[in-house]
Amino acid sequence: MSQHNRILGKIGEDIALATAIKKGYQLVDRNVRTAAGEIDLILEQTGTLIFTEVKTRSGERFGYPEEAITPAKLRRMILSAEYYLRQNKQAVPWRIDVVAIIMGQDGRHAADLQWMENVTA
Repeated sequence: MSQHNRILGKIGEDIALATAIKKGYQLVDRNVRTAAGEIDLILEQTGTLIFTEVKTRSGERFGYPEEAITPAKLRRMILSAEYYLRQNKQAVPWRIDVVAIIMGQDGRHAADLQWMENVTA
């Protein structure tokens, strides 16, 4: 992954976290590595854990960010969430959300943000 993409991803995660806090979610953990992959944000709201994948693009040239959530990626997201729950001995309601961000021209603010809840339902 290029340095530009790492920086873009971090900015996107920061924007998603700020949005989550405005929605009343609380941060549990961030950038959690599991045997199946990385979980960008783990949030909590009213007893439900929300495993959140953030996809950020600088524009639409390479497609919409949510198009990066392939069936294989979705399987890895589910495995990562299940791994986290087992490792932390948690038996709570949970879901997987995807936050798709297209950055504005200033490169610091979202021109478009789509929060897709419970993408596995």
